[in-house]
Amino acid sequence: MSLKNDSFPSSAAFDAISSSLKSDDAERKDAVKKGNAIFAFTLKNSQGETDNWYIDLKDKGVVAKGEAPEGKKADVTLSLSDEDFGKLVGGKTQAQRLFMSGKLKVKGNVMKATKMEPILKKAQIKAKL
Repeated sequence: MSLKNDSFPSSAAFDAISSSLKSDDAERKDAVKKGNAIFAFTLKNSQGETDNWYIDLKDKGVVAKGEAPEGKKADVTLSLSDEDFGKLVGGKTQAQRLFMSGKLKVKGNVMKATKMEPILKKAQIKAKL
């Protein structure tokens, strides 16, 4: 099942991240060990609509739609525009730059947010956004 939402073009990256985690068991376990958190993403598109995805790197190493796995809470929530998320996973900007310019809002454990960049870099290789 695709995680892509056609109203959010950059959401294709979640499919790429998911396939990266599923394709290599050792890599998935390593990502869970390094991430050790549930990362939630709230994207806002040009029409002002929002949608949510999460990457569970605390237990299972999975990507899904929603704010967090059932019965759990995200350790960190990253809120940004669909366009900026596309630039971030496309390697055209850095999370720190988006954060400093106010385009990336972080709720929860900010230090955990820094552990997300290597996972997004893997998506850059797989997703040609």
